[in-house]
Amino acid sequence: MVGTVTSQGGALGSAGDSDGWVEELFYSFFKSLVGKDVVVELKNDLSICGTLHSVDQYLNIKLTDISVTDPEKYPHMLSVKNCFIRGSVVRYVQLPADEVDTQLLQDAARKEALQQKQ
Repeated sequence: MVGTVTSQGGALGSAGDSDGWVEELFYSFFKSLVGKDVVVELKNDLSICGTLHSVDQYLNIKLTDISVTDPEKYPHMLSVKNCFIRGSVVRYVQLPADEVDTQLLQDAARKEALQQKQ
């Protein structure tokens, strides 16, 4: 089973938004997955498999040792080994289910929501 994180419509919030805590939560979550294998699906339907090298506060992603899921459709990507993906072009990030501690993630979301209400 694979967990999926979605980012519909671009960024998940910004520093000025009341939902900025959501962005912070995802940032912290993705930082904990550095070094793990993920699949990033872009809004142009390109899916890239690779090892998560880094993520920044804008949810931009750097992948290493990449491959594309459909090399016949994207042959120009065969020679690419590393890539930088702008956060606003990400549709989904697929994660190994055993790498996601859903209880910890839910607890963190609750804590962040309570802090925002105060």
